[in-house]
Amino acid sequence: MRVGVGTSLVTALSLVLASCGGGGSSPPPTGGTPGPTPTPPSAGRLFADPAAESLSIADVQRIIAQAVGEAQRRGLPGTIAVVDRVGNVLGVFRMNGSPALTEVSRRQIGGIASGADLVGLQGAMVPTTTAAIAKAITGAYLSSGGNAFSSRTASQIVQQHFPPAPTTVGLESGPLFGVQFSQLPCSDLSARFTGGVGPGALIGPKRSPLGLSADPGGFPIYKNGVVVGGIGVAGDGDYGFDPNILDVDNDNEEAAALAGIQGYAPPVEITATQISVDGTSLRFTDMTVNDLGPLQTSFGAVNGPAGGLVAVTGYSDGTIRAGAVYGSEASGVRRASAAEFNNPDAYILTDGSGAPRFPVRAGTDGATIAQPLSQAEVRAILEEAFKVLSRARAQIRRPLDSRMQATVSMVDTYGQVLGIVRSPDGPVFGTDVSLQKARTATFFSNPIAGSNLLAVPSPVSDYVQRVRTFLNNPNALTGTHAFADRSGGNLSRPYFPDGEAARSPGPLSVLQSSRFSPFAVGLQGDLVINNIVAHLNFVAGAGADPAPGCTQLPNSPAGSPRIANGIQIFPGSVPIYRGNVLVGGIGVSGDGIDQDDMVSFLGLHNGGLRVGGIGNAPMAIRADNIVVDLGDAQVRLRYVSCPFAPFLDDPAQNVCAGL
Repeated sequence: MRVGVGTSLVTALSLVLASCGGGGSSPPPTGGTPGPTPTPPSAGRLFADPAAESLSIADVQRIIAQAVGEAQRRGLPGTIAVVDRVGNVLGVFRMNGSPALTEVSRRQIGGIASGADLVGLQGAMVPTTTAAIAKAITGAYLSSGGNAFSSRTASQIVQQHFPPAPTTVGLESGPLFGVQFSQLPCSDLSARFTGGVGPGALIGPKRSPLGLSADPGGFPIYKNGVVVGGIGVAGDGDYGFDPNILDVDNDNEEAAALAGIQGYAPPVEITATQISVDGTSLRFTDMTVNDLGPLQTSFGAVNGPAGGLVAVTGYSDGTIRAGAVYGSEASGVRRASAAEFNNPDAYILTDGSGAPRFPVRAGTDGATIAQPLSQAEVRAILEEAFKVLSRARAQIRRPLDSRMQATVSMVDTYGQVLGIVRSPDGPVFGTDVSLQKARTATFFSNPIAGSNLLAVPSPVSDYVQRVRTFLNNPNALTGTHAFADRSGGNLSRPYFPDGEAARSPGPLSVLQSSRFSPFAVGLQGDLVINNIVAHLNFVAGAGADPAPGCTQLPNSPAGSPRIANGIQIFPGSVPIYRGNVLVGGIGVSGDGIDQDDMVSFLGLHNGGLRVGGIGNAPMAIRADNIVVDLGDAQVRLRYVSCPFAPFLDDPAQNVCAGL
């Protein structure tokens, strides 16, 4: 779908990937503060709480000044945004001459698109302030005490091939393919800027105007070795992604952002460069401190002569504020009490005044389901999933053999949240994503999936017939099969099977593989484009901000969208059944995708054993029974894929087999 750019300013999109290259093995930035000596967990606990650190006003001023100084040295009139760990915008500085608008990249698999070849948000003009904020949130949300990822890292893990390069065509897509369409501005989970102070003003996670970004120029910020926020720099007029990791770029936006985090850089031992996925080292930055000039640390020297603070509608009032301490009530993410969740390590989301935002509760769908999930059943599944998470070996954390950290969400068949619980240091991005996953698996397994999609104008309604034709099943999307996110993800790739470039796209992807880009992915983007466009026009001063609740689908009987924060298309969720009846879904996000799969699948299985009567979908209806006939090959969909030997306390292997 081509989105026009009107006189009001625009339509832009949420995903964001890097427009610069990475290469081989980039040298890590130096100057990172060593991580704090780990505090042993207290008695009865497996995880330690993150140290209480936060950005002060003086910290934010210095970070901005350092970034502005390097941008000046490079002749880059940029916009700099700083956020805290839960996404509160602490300050936005616009340098003199910084472009008001930035173009979303026109790059597709088939080259640089124009005219009728533009699809999705390609070519849209978006406020440059939103690009900077999205980059800052990406750095903050993808990082933790065990890993530090940048927007360049994000670019590497969301494209059609992993790692992205001209020589890797034919490899599968990135492990977090689709994560760019999370933290959306229309999400009902993400909190919104109120402009005020007091209880609830700083709760997170806050939304991002463009979702997660992979355009270089976004880094996490660490203070005394503890992640406390992120910085984003935009100013070159292009919001894109990097299709080639084999080169090393001299990127001005990334250099300015790197200057900004000097004195606030992550410990080198946890940067993306130290973490590998499927044998490939991730990238943190193509710049090093040796590329930087002398640091400008005085905010007074740049505030005025070089530009000034600006207000951003929906995000900042134009002043600098201090960040919230992650883990405190004020941040909206804190440790649960024994009454709230029966595990001393569990964290929950709160309203800033002491009350849980998503307390454990029973299903709300009694009008359409004979026996909805009870509160006891929901609690049992969440508790058992958290136990599996706590025993699992992490994929993306350092040091090696750390415990997995993630978020677990549960929903009923209406998409209503029945509970959200997270480990203390799980990356913040996994909160919204785990809910997306739970809702997506539930929706596509629901008998109403096809009719709901058909109720939306083209191009959304077109996907139903595409799926039915592709699967040679006129009853597809009517509840005949249980779809995990891994299954729906199979159908959402620009090549089917995933990565095989000689093949056609999956039925939930773009119509032609050559038109794919991270800004034009198919159904996932088409469901939310209108919401994102309306929000960006609101930021630009034209129109009202849409009410929380993404997608154009009809509301459930509860009066809200079943997928109120968008769908997700990478693994980590399964639907929940009572016999042959769908009753809900569970989603997990924050670590490796196989770990996420295992926690959802095995946690549900164990919860079902504990209370009886509920569990995973019957084997006969799982999506891995579906075989797609490609003429010269037959390809089976996948359901879940668990790590081979996942536990720190048990040598057991193939722990999901036969369940």
